[in-house]
Amino acid sequence: MSQFFSLFPESPQPRLIRQAANIIREGGLVAFPTDSAYALGGHLGDAALLDRIRRLRAVDARHHFTLLCRDLSEIATFARVDNVQYRTLKASTPGPYTFILEATRELPRRVLHPKRKTIGIRVPEHPVVGALLEELGEPLLSSTLLLPGEETPLTDAWEIRERLEKEVDLVIEAGGCRPEATTVIDLSNGTPILLREGCGSLEPFGLAAS
Repeated sequence: MSQFFSLFPESPQPRLIRQAANIIREGGLVAFPTDSAYALGGHLGDAALLDRIRRLRAVDARHHFTLLCRDLSEIATFARVDNVQYRTLKASTPGPYTFILEATRELPRRVLHPKRKTIGIRVPEHPVVGALLEELGEPLLSSTLLLPGEETPLTDAWEIRERLEKEVDLVIEAGGCRPEATTVIDLSNGTPILLREGCGSLEPFGLAAS
């Protein structure tokens, strides 16, 4: 059965953040709220964790995983960012966006898109995720908590625990959560391309809503 932590949304308890970080370091799969919907996440270097997420979400090797990063300086370690891309990222982070960028050699090949060698990058604006990333001292590998056959991500911690108590190691509850995934923008070829319309506004990128 999964563990369940209730955290204060604006000032999460340090003791519980440390415990959550330890679960992640030990290979645990965690469901946690973000500034969009809930996400699944775990340690970047854990191959077994990738398989667990792919199985739970019923996605194949072409699925774009996302790195949750603390800030722009951390992004530069894991993705190639030119001056134009940097300005775009600076203007829209932190926030509910995922950006597809060319990965650096710092990342294991198994987490990359197999043909394009790209990775999703995100700087979330959520105190709980921010505290968790600070405690970990490194990015968190993640994927939206969208289950097979469902059109919207899960947003309620109690429902997540009930449905996934044998699939995840920890569920973090921290108040309400949006019922939408992030907006996904492909920046890997320079010009912003909309891949998924979500809760992030398209206005900063000059893109039209569908």
